[in-house]
Amino acid sequence: MSKKLTSRAEDYSKWYNELVVKADLAENSAVRGCMVIKPYGYAIWEKMQAELDRMFKETGHENAYFPLFVPKSLFEAEEKNAEGFAKECAVVTHYRLQNDPDKPGKLRVDPEAKLEEELVVRPTSEAIIWNTYRNWIQSYRDLPILINQWANVVRWEMRTRLFLRTAEFLWQEGHTAHETKAEALAEAKTMNNVYATFVEKFMAIPVVQGVKTESERFAGAEETYCIEALMQDGKALQAGTSHFLGQNFAKAFDVKYANKEGKQDYVWATSWGVSTRLMGALIMTHSDDNGLVLPPNLAPNQVVIVPIYKNEDQLSEITEVANTIMSDLRAKGITVKFDNRDTQRPGAKFAQHELQGVPLRIAIGPKDLENGTVELARRDTLTKSIVTLNELAVTVEELLKEIQETLFNKALNFRDTHVTEVDTFEEFKNVLETKTGFVSAHWDGTNETEEKIKELTKATIRCIPLDMKEEEGVCVYSGKPSKGRVLFAKAY
Repeated sequence: MSKKLTSRAEDYSKWYNELVVKADLAENSAVRGCMVIKPYGYAIWEKMQAELDRMFKETGHENAYFPLFVPKSLFEAEEKNAEGFAKECAVVTHYRLQNDPDKPGKLRVDPEAKLEEELVVRPTSEAIIWNTYRNWIQSYRDLPILINQWANVVRWEMRTRLFLRTAEFLWQEGHTAHETKAEALAEAKTMNNVYATFVEKFMAIPVVQGVKTESERFAGAEETYCIEALMQDGKALQAGTSHFLGQNFAKAFDVKYANKEGKQDYVWATSWGVSTRLMGALIMTHSDDNGLVLPPNLAPNQVVIVPIYKNEDQLSEITEVANTIMSDLRAKGITVKFDNRDTQRPGAKFAQHELQGVPLRIAIGPKDLENGTVELARRDTLTKSIVTLNELAVTVEELLKEIQETLFNKALNFRDTHVTEVDTFEEFKNVLETKTGFVSAHWDGTNETEEKIKELTKATIRCIPLDMKEEEGVCVYSGKPSKGRVLFAKAY
């Protein structure tokens, strides 16, 4: 903790990597491409989980759990999905090890223990879940099925970054089955809205809701709804997706139901998910050169109290006051920690809590006891004020709300000033190189143009915004007619 972070201006990527490790959020593991999420990082993820889980249940969903392994024959049943994930799959081929006769004390894979059928370690669970739904669904009375799973998935990655791209990551995946197309479409849109609400209200990150182009769509989906956020370095990050799957999986796994007229029909499906990638978004949106900045709604400790004392008598007096403060704050639903470690000096504690993004810090010393006051420091603005003990609980409650709003408004202002409309390809390239952010430009709707722009600039179409206004124009690259502007950006 002694060495300062590399500044964002100097090297944004290095700043991010250092911050994740120094703030004790996560670290690389002995398994290439996999991370260890440390207790402080996991505590933030738990807060995210708790809020999302509540929102899922409020919209009628239940949690279940399905196997980690998917037989290859099931995995390949929905062709587009299998093809889309094939290159990222980890595959189990054997079920036993044995002592190596040529190397004493070492093990080898038992050549006799080959599985009859290979098992894919889930990169996503549509196949195993839809094979299960076939047994659960006979009639319209069995619908809808609204299920969410909290799980880990594996997508083999060669170039990894903590939280943003790892071979194994944690996520939730919702999988729903419906009687009609309209119901399934409504579900996909509802869940995209749930994600947008969560990211804006709890993570304090503004998002653009939209749909993906055909080439960026989830493998096996007919429509992918998404939320896109903008990081401080001007790169976009896909923060969540919700897919309308049509009847593709129902047909692949022969999931039919008897409708109200008694006729057999295929069910309609959705799937939707967010992952620990959201941790990366949280870090990159708000944090500064001093470390992590956490929105109060997701901070494991919203307030930390640091005692400043010279002897045990002073500490016990301060502890008494601290205990009263803690019970007052907890009565208001505020999470608070009393940092009375005797192994660290107050200055080191201040530095740690600043690095870890605790929204408010209360310092109490002997002078404060005499005056009936405390020093209150804000992490987001790094400002300090003296507050009386009588006013402390109310002040803290109001400040936490203010910090949450301030962080959102700051991010919103950055996002809004980094959406640039362009009409020529020269302008397009110039904005990407100099200003960065979202580029709003006309597109002719073809995969060829999208691919060519990506090849020339590394920018992709992040989404076709749901609130896109229809306006006639010409494609920024091909000059062909266009019906409206889409958002391009370089992305994580």
